[in-house]
Amino acid sequence: MEHQTMTSAPALGATLKPRQLTMMGLGSAIGAGLFIGSGAGIQAAGPAVLISYLVAGTLIILVMWALGEMAAAKPDSGAFSVYTARAFGAVAGATVGWLWWLQLVVVIAAEALGAAGLLSTVFPALPVWLMTFVFIAILTAVNLTRVKNFGEFEFWFALLKVAAIIGFLVIGVALLCGWLPGVPSPGLVNFTGGDLAPHGFAGIATALFVVAFAFGGTEIVSVAAAETQEPARSVRKAVRTVLWRILVFYIGSIFVIAAVVPVGSPGLKSPFAAVLETAGMPGAATAITLVAVAALLSALNANLYGASRMAFSLAERGEAPRVLASLSKARVPAVAVLASVSFGVVTAVLEVAFPDKVLPVLLNIVGSTSLLVWTSALLAQLALRLRADREGTVLPLRMAGFPWLTGLGLLILVAIFAVGFIGEDSRPQLLSTFGLVAVLAVANWLHHRSAKAREHTGASVIAEAPVLID
Repeated sequence: MEHQTMTSAPALGATLKPRQLTMMGLGSAIGAGLFIGSGAGIQAAGPAVLISYLVAGTLIILVMWALGEMAAAKPDSGAFSVYTARAFGAVAGATVGWLWWLQLVVVIAAEALGAAGLLSTVFPALPVWLMTFVFIAILTAVNLTRVKNFGEFEFWFALLKVAAIIGFLVIGVALLCGWLPGVPSPGLVNFTGGDLAPHGFAGIATALFVVAFAFGGTEIVSVAAAETQEPARSVRKAVRTVLWRILVFYIGSIFVIAAVVPVGSPGLKSPFAAVLETAGMPGAATAITLVAVAALLSALNANLYGASRMAFSLAERGEAPRVLASLSKARVPAVAVLASVSFGVVTAVLEVAFPDKVLPVLLNIVGSTSLLVWTSALLAQLALRLRADREGTVLPLRMAGFPWLTGLGLLILVAIFAVGFIGEDSRPQLLSTFGLVAVLAVANWLHHRSAKAREHTGASVIAEAPVLID
């Protein structure tokens, strides 16, 4: 990898529509973690998990607002990696970029395997290994076509998830209000019966660390902004539209679940299905399983997109092999797409060959990446906004309450990190991720030091612009 001077370069295709970006922002916050994993938070904190979700939801709103401010001002496929580089230097930016890329390529394998595994519970005749690679192949093909096709896939994936949430909320409210014929209302006894917070503050804090990861992936909007028509207006609309809906969908869903499914119930393993079964809805478990499959495939699609764009951006900045900046005739970084998915395929193959030996280890190493990405985003926004205000720069989107709300977001992250380090189960994950950060930081520092040495000896290379490939 060498630092290179860019000449006029073919640009990524800016064909994503505002509606696609808006739904992408909303859909990225509604993942399989909500449909399947929300029971873990309730088990830890009881109905008081609503506090944990409110805090985590507030954090992600602040992060999205901060990213939206920077993306509207300077859309870039490297997003928070580029903003971190502008604020704190190239080494910091490259470290964040590579960290996020590594997380995504590992998660691609986990999502493909997870979707195939869930689908096999509905259709047992389908081999998990076969469906894993079918899913990867289909979504790789989608990502190799024009970006508007990716956007359309994500739009409909997100619409399906949003429709499922709205339907769930309607049924849940009807159940709690006693409007369903022949189905008694459970009322609010779970909130008023003395078990609001069975494990006290410690349970709420533990749940906060768990539920924060449910919002992972929302940062993809800042990456996609670079390929959106009228990025400043589109980002502004997406951020303002998504902010309140995230809280409504999450808090509303968790309220219904906490009211209907008591702590300690086996139903918390699949809480959405448990609520629908209580409401007397036939086929509830199958329906939620299929929605969760769609959520995982949506995440896989978005993560492959995000990984390829981050690799492209790193290559453009001389932080990755130059070939990753090559564009196809469809204005897609095809080599970056294939390189990213290749790592996911290798991971999936190893997991199929050696079940529970490879993937859990890799997921543990990259598990806390989202927290570090959000931290870097808020710190970068703090530094760049102060710089913009000093220079009198007019921003298309300004985060209100600055710098206090940025500080609030950072305080929430400090609290989450503190809880994570206290917990015996979460501490190894955090330490593993911080270890990975240290390795990446040293590697990037050595890379930059080597590049400077070559410049001093006259050995630096001026590269050609990215080429279009067939």
